[in-house]
Amino acid sequence: MRFVTNLPHKTEEEEHVRIPVSDGTHLAARIWRPVTAQEEPVPAVLEYIPYRKRDLTAVRDSMHHPYIAGHGYACVRVDLRGTGESEGVLADEYLDLEQSDAEDVIAWLAEQPWCNGRVGMMGISWGAFSALQVAARRPPNLDAIVIASFTDDRYADDMHYMGGCLLSDNLAEAGTMFAYSTCPPDPALVGERWRDMWLERLEHTRPWALEWLRHQRRDDYWRHASVCEDYQSVQCPVLASSGWADGYSNAVTRLLANLDVPRKGLVGPWSHKFPHLGQPGPAIGYLQEVVRWWDHWLKDEDNGAMDGPMLRTWMQESVPPSTSYEERPGRWVGEQTWPSPDIRPVSHPLSRHTVNPPGTTVGEEELTVQSPLSVGQFAGKWASYSAPPDLPYDQREEDGGSLVFDTEALTERVEILGTPTVELEFSVNEPIAMVAARLSDVAPDGSATRVTYGLLNFTRRDGTGEPEPLEPGRRYRATVQLNGVGQAFPPGHRIRLSLSTSYWPLAWPPPKPVLLSVYAGGSALTLPVRPASEEGEMRGKPFEEPEGTPPIEVSYKTPVDSRWEVRRDLVNYGSALEILKDAGTVHFEDIDLDVHRKAFERYDSVADDFESPRGESAWTMAFSRDEWDVRTETRTVLTSTGTEFVLHATLDGYEGDRRVFSRTWNERVPRDFV
Repeated sequence: MRFVTNLPHKTEEEEHVRIPVSDGTHLAARIWRPVTAQEEPVPAVLEYIPYRKRDLTAVRDSMHHPYIAGHGYACVRVDLRGTGESEGVLADEYLDLEQSDAEDVIAWLAEQPWCNGRVGMMGISWGAFSALQVAARRPPNLDAIVIASFTDDRYADDMHYMGGCLLSDNLAEAGTMFAYSTCPPDPALVGERWRDMWLERLEHTRPWALEWLRHQRRDDYWRHASVCEDYQSVQCPVLASSGWADGYSNAVTRLLANLDVPRKGLVGPWSHKFPHLGQPGPAIGYLQEVVRWWDHWLKDEDNGAMDGPMLRTWMQESVPPSTSYEERPGRWVGEQTWPSPDIRPVSHPLSRHTVNPPGTTVGEEELTVQSPLSVGQFAGKWASYSAPPDLPYDQREEDGGSLVFDTEALTERVEILGTPTVELEFSVNEPIAMVAARLSDVAPDGSATRVTYGLLNFTRRDGTGEPEPLEPGRRYRATVQLNGVGQAFPPGHRIRLSLSTSYWPLAWPPPKPVLLSVYAGGSALTLPVRPASEEGEMRGKPFEEPEGTPPIEVSYKTPVDSRWEVRRDLVNYGSALEILKDAGTVHFEDIDLDVHRKAFERYDSVADDFESPRGESAWTMAFSRDEWDVRTETRTVLTSTGTEFVLHATLDGYEGDRRVFSRTWNERVPRDFV
């Protein structure tokens, strides 16, 4: 990344600003703006997240917000209620209170003497969720949004219930927020109130996993703030981006297809990161694109921000399987509209071991699979973060416990762009069953690189979220949607579809092993085929080199450490995936603060005992300066029986070596056809 200091506007920073909201609570903000803004008011750009402006996002913020401010904007980083130095308690994600607070913040910004009344929102992940959800509420001063790595469907396209299947990231993300929502404010900013504010958070926090487990259907809890319920609620321009390695690879194209506002989409090869920090690369000059967007929609500049294709995306070339990539080879392509009239669905009938050419007549045949619990150990994370390496590895071992269908070796290049689907005619021997469908690129040497995948809980096969148990032996039809992808398959390679009845630990397995029968003649793989020619190449200005402002200075008192290990015990037949993410002890030079973060996850099971899966998420968060030395330790463990989920959680707060708070939860939640 190129760091720049010579920007159009000289800026100033207010480190800690208290913004009042309707109920008298004050939210903490950090503001960067041009020094001339008091005399010449500028538009405001809001990022609204729960990740602590004072320290945990300070390095990233210092590269983004001064850069945008230096182009003539007041950039405002606000911590959600109950996080950082903001007052109150953060009880759950995306609550109505969170969004109404944001509306209050936008109204406050519009009234400031340094703001001209025009406001935009931007962010990645939670920040993008916030921007999209607040846009759907249509606050009068919100004129445009820029969002990265997000979804419009909180139930089925977030880390919760993919295809109605419970994801292990439901536990992992709940564990993350259990840790973040119980951290103390910094006494250097809030004074002696810090302890009372911290104890209030500790006292009123519960493990979020409990609430998420109580809503195993697509009910009003998930419909709230899911923009897919009413796309027309969004009435401002949207610049949306994501990455093929991210868990949020689907929402960009859904917004392009369903919104009726000026909109642009961008999908690169990246994991869960901003495009200018994108891994795998290539990263792009995303902040330049963002400034161009703001200049057009917040300053009314005629700068060509809406020129070129509606969707720009990275068409990935074939690569050997690996858990991480520095770069993904490929090229940028563009589609003028979405859905693209140039992309056609091509249906390939399935027969024994074979993905057949379109139009092939296939006789009826019953094909069966009952997968072991070990299928899924090389699946990687639902959303890749690229640290530790967390992409799926070679799929051949996974394929050993799956029903596998291959094309013949390709004689011509095939490119796909969009959402592959699998139509299944099937039966099962249990009332609750799932399927994982994986699409892989198989090289001539046999190595298999997973391209995309999808999950479906068959009890939710009609898509309504209302479960219907299956009648053993009865034939059904269902469509499995795979995650969207842009991928090229070269000549000599084969395209593989693999079906398994479990995918642990990425998804929680059903209560019992399931025998799945797939009926050839009634089942097919449909690929979104894009012409492999120059006609659809991206036209217009290429992306610039990534740039931002220089980051603040930090040093490390203890090193960063990470680990991703699959373990197998061939005496007791136990298997485990262990993930360590130790961010080290970081010293923030400007505020003389030490911060330590460490997360540990473990997912284990025994042989093919479907009541043995266990997930654990444990965090340590520590903050120290002079005599101030505090930490929280959180731990959440999830197990299950055939009829219940069982959750055990602990929360401990320490000042120095003295434990000042401790609470334990042991609760059971009935399984609701999951």
